[in-house]
Amino acid sequence: MSLYFEAATVLSGPSNAGSLKSRIYTGQWKSPPAQIYALVVEAAKYDGFIKQVVDAAGLLSHEPKLTPLLSLLLVHDFLLSKRGIAAPSSHPLRLAVERHKTRLNAEFTKLRVRRGCASKEELKRSLLQDQRTSQAFSPRWIRINNALTTLAQELETTFSTYSPVDSLAELAADSDSDSDRKRYYLDEHIPDLLAIGPDSDIISTPSYKEGRLILQDKASCFPAYLLLGDNPEQWSGDIIDGCAAPGNKTTHLASLLSSRRKSDGQQKNRIFSLDASHSRSKILQEMVKKAGVKDRVTVLPGQDFLALDPKDRRFQQVTALLLDPSCSGSGITKRENIPQLALPKSKSELASTNASSRPKNKKRKRGDETGPTAAPAPASSSDNTADSARLTKLANLQSQIIEHAFRFPAATRVTYSTCSIHRQENEGVVAHVLASSIARRRGWRVEARADQASGLHKWHHRGVAPTSDTPGDEETLSPEDTEACVRCWPEDEDGTGGFFVAAFVRDADAGEDEEDEGEEEYDEEVWEGCSSS
Repeated sequence: MSLYFEAATVLSGPSNAGSLKSRIYTGQWKSPPAQIYALVVEAAKYDGFIKQVVDAAGLLSHEPKLTPLLSLLLVHDFLLSKRGIAAPSSHPLRLAVERHKTRLNAEFTKLRVRRGCASKEELKRSLLQDQRTSQAFSPRWIRINNALTTLAQELETTFSTYSPVDSLAELAADSDSDSDRKRYYLDEHIPDLLAIGPDSDIISTPSYKEGRLILQDKASCFPAYLLLGDNPEQWSGDIIDGCAAPGNKTTHLASLLSSRRKSDGQQKNRIFSLDASHSRSKILQEMVKKAGVKDRVTVLPGQDFLALDPKDRRFQQVTALLLDPSCSGSGITKRENIPQLALPKSKSELASTNASSRPKNKKRKRGDETGPTAAPAPASSSDNTADSARLTKLANLQSQIIEHAFRFPAATRVTYSTCSIHRQENEGVVAHVLASSIARRRGWRVEARADQASGLHKWHHRGVAPTSDTPGDEETLSPEDTEACVRCWPEDEDGTGGFFVAAFVRDADAGEDEEDEGEEEYDEEVWEGCSSS
């Protein structure tokens, strides 16, 4: 029964506690994280309908032990899950729902018929269709793991019953129809990446379970591809993924390096993958193992990137670094955000509603508008100030991380990315580090758009120039450097989350390797080790 309490805890946590996956997969739970995630995601698909059933049945007015959130999760499984409520038959909360099964089933059937649906499955399709109509199309992106398989092999096996389409728009049209046709779209920007409809079942396939297929948002694939370019077989030197958990970008680097084997068949490049959080490092290790790249990846668990010594002998052959540090997460799409569920009315709200429906013998008291239809209070100026202060702290820390990467003696390439849409964390940080003494002394610059990997060279969303009221713009980028920055915007026709990435490059013999001045201390309150993408 802990499953429902733990799912409720995830959903009711503080707003700054991270994305849905981050909350679930870094928490300490009795239930399997995947089971918690599945329950939350499935309940969010049908929350409005379940709320209607619970309210119509009057469940919460008869069962004071149930909260609105618990009732939503429990009734979802009671009505829509094939296995029913995942709890012993004698458990009090299960009994609290099943005592009212006749009324719940009656209201469920009444609402289903009212929607013109002949079966439960038809109802679910109808509800999902309504949800898709109100939201931007969000495909399921799948990356082929070249360490274990190839695109050709997967198209012949896992996707043998799928047909290709020429665009995401065509894929979206198929997903919005009632057709059972299976389609895939082969991405034009990232090698070995394809998209399928959001309702396609891929996680039950052997290829997914065995690590040959990896679910990864398209935008999250940009950093590794931008770092290694179109010819990873020519890469020379080792690589550091400085903020690596949960491991998608690390395993993408390994996949790209595996896509074309060295002529002598040997794996010559090592990837050092690290994260400051011990709990997230465990997830990173599991991801590396599942992807079959333990022979190439060295995980440094609980290792703070800023505490690495660039002159450590282990890192003397490091020629590239991938950095995806903590950020505001403002570009994370609703799929990864904490769902804002439509909850059944609580017992007090029901009482208030009933009272308001009675004949009014007295005037309503001023301020007595705290019911469910009351307008929310406006955000206070202190909230905005706190957000601005946090962005400033994040941008300062992000700059320190990049400047630390610039100090690795053999490094000639660095990518910096965030899942943020704020210019202060993106172009503002790039401008700031370019003006730093370490960047000027060692010859670091932004890689021009014309020199970028071919798939990203033609990507249309580029950097954002500052406006007169943009905060944190003491340094600004040139038009050429702004054009070199890569952007993604959430919930648009490209099917990505909000994202930013820029590549820094230098000539191997540029600059002098002088003794660095003392580094600034960083804010441990902000430093969380890595992003959640």
